[in-house]
Amino acid sequence: QVQLVESGGGLVQPGGSLRLSCAASGSFSSINAMGWYRQAPGKERELVASLTRGGSTTYVDSVKGRFTISRDRAKNTVYLQMISLKPEDTAVYLCQMEVCSDLLCLLKHSFWGQGTQVTVSS
Repeated sequence: QVQLVESGGGLVQPGGSLRLSCAASGSFSSINAMGWYRQAPGKERELVASLTRGGSTTYVDSVKGRFTISRDRAKNTVYLQMISLKPEDTAVYLCQMEVCSDLLCLLKHSFWGQGTQVTVSS
């Protein structure tokens, strides 16, 4: 089993910054892909940013230029640096990782963090 533990959420004023972290622990061979999602009340969950094993990143248009996804391989941790935050960024942010159970990554499983609240308000 794999556990994802998130941290870094909180209350911030518009224009402020936060860095979210998500650390994976448990039994797995490697991490194949990572992603940050968010879900605001009454809205569907959306993929905010993703990062592949090879280092490719994607961002939803609304956060391009403001959010950066990165990783620390040694710590099995993915980060989401958020700057110039806006009230519309308010949501529960969840990390998701696709991990490999074997060295060739033939068997993959996805896991989710518990979510961390980000509130942007003055």
